[in-house]
Amino acid sequence: MVLQKILAGVATAGTTATVLTRAGVVRPYSPLVLARLALALRAWGPGPAGGFTTLAVRNPDGVGLVDELGSLTFGELQARSNCLARALADLGVGEGDGVAIMARNHRGFIDASIGAAKLGADVIYLNTAFAGPQLVEVLERDRPSVLIYDEEFADLVAGVDVQHRVVAWSEGDHAGETGAPTVQTLIDRYPGHDLTPPRRHARIVILTSGTTGTPKGAPRSEAGVGAAVSLLHAMPLRHGWRTHIAAPLFHTWGFAHLALSMLLGSTIVLQRRFDPEACLRVVRTEKCESMVVIPVMLQRILALAPATLARHDLSRVQVVASSGSALPGDLATSWMDRFGDHLYSTYGSTEVAYASIATPADLRAAPSAAGFPAYATTVKIFDDAGAEVPAGEVGRIFVGNGLLFEGYTGGGRKDMIGALMSTGDVGRFDADGRLHVEGRDDEMIVSGGENVFPHEVEDCLARHPHVVEAAAIGVDDVDFGKRLRAFVVLDDRSCDEDALKGWVRDNLARYKVPREIVVVDELPRNATGKVLKRELVTWHEPSPAQGDA
Repeated sequence: MVLQKILAGVATAGTTATVLTRAGVVRPYSPLVLARLALALRAWGPGPAGGFTTLAVRNPDGVGLVDELGSLTFGELQARSNCLARALADLGVGEGDGVAIMARNHRGFIDASIGAAKLGADVIYLNTAFAGPQLVEVLERDRPSVLIYDEEFADLVAGVDVQHRVVAWSEGDHAGETGAPTVQTLIDRYPGHDLTPPRRHARIVILTSGTTGTPKGAPRSEAGVGAAVSLLHAMPLRHGWRTHIAAPLFHTWGFAHLALSMLLGSTIVLQRRFDPEACLRVVRTEKCESMVVIPVMLQRILALAPATLARHDLSRVQVVASSGSALPGDLATSWMDRFGDHLYSTYGSTEVAYASIATPADLRAAPSAAGFPAYATTVKIFDDAGAEVPAGEVGRIFVGNGLLFEGYTGGGRKDMIGALMSTGDVGRFDADGRLHVEGRDDEMIVSGGENVFPHEVEDCLARHPHVVEAAAIGVDDVDFGKRLRAFVVLDDRSCDEDALKGWVRDNLARYKVPREIVVVDELPRNATGKVLKRELVTWHEPSPAQGDA
């Protein structure tokens, strides 16, 4: 057993070295630079503080960030974060304190993340789509000493009880009528030379999506290089690329690529808001080799007029990294048919990080599959009694890796079976070993004695030529106990409910046909693109244009 562990450790180390060398992370440096890198990582850890410190050592004059205000070098980011850390320290922030950040994708988000981390504080990322009650509940639970927010959220945070406020992004030179200092004014007031590292390394607290209730804080200490290797093992990302992170930085997927950029020395290109054509434009004009998205962004880009799509050449792009929700219908193949076979889809959760990755070849073979388990990751499917189920059968998805979170900030954690953690989803393995996610484990309904998963019906509807997107929820039914009610966005309103029901009937079992299909202008989503099904529960009246259910 001891020999097996030693051999496994050697094999893992070998694979890690191979992956990092291929990505260009392992490269020649002078002995002086190597010594400084080792000291920086030892002092600051591999999180935002250490990551950006090593970039300032490796490539101080390299462009590290491009946003709507221009560009910043790695050396400038280092100095700015030092200034801001001193300002936050004067506000009383110390090791173990909380700094909450409610900001869009721009330099203020980066400045605040690094600056807070350099004090050994917990960096708490808030969803920019939070409603007032959600925000209040989260902040009352996690009690940050400083709230850093974009000025556009001033009214939303006005009633929040927090000791200090700082504006991350203001449309003018000052913070308008908020009375709070801006990140930039604080940076301007303090010196930028290096600080003394804290004894405690910072923790990153990323919140769950909150699609079914109040978001939970999922803290994570430094995952180290293992998290990067999990992605780089499957995705051919390379050192020095320019990458447009369109996915929100405050959530797991966007932050993952911010962390990767620290390792790869990437230039990150940011825009505060996603607009489909603006996304294509910035990728083209900034000469990006990769882009980081959530699936709804791909949908919105493909919905652009053909003439608009033709104006933007994406031939330089080598990786489009998607995560946050499943790729519906034939979205994967539609994207690759238009832009090339460079789409990678990652399945996971805030709690377990990366469970599986689908490469372009996987998505060609099975467009809605979640792919194969990520490197150094175990994925198993269990029934409700905790027994592993055979391939083809649906059960609860459990994941084991070195990236599992530490438990929620308010207490509690996900279900465990041995060393494996529940993702909260149900799924199955196909005959080739690819994982297919059927949906949340609490969304399944029993209709006429048969188990029905909304995701399967959503996926079927999404393949209809006139359906732009679809969602389904369970509702009470006199005859069947439960039935599904589906909601669709159409590109042709002449397509009626009977036609859509017929489509489902032709492709799935009869008991899976929704009781009614409601046509809506858009589906309610959070900032990470996930459909808010709790809101759909109240959208219960079918469209007057529809036929009888």
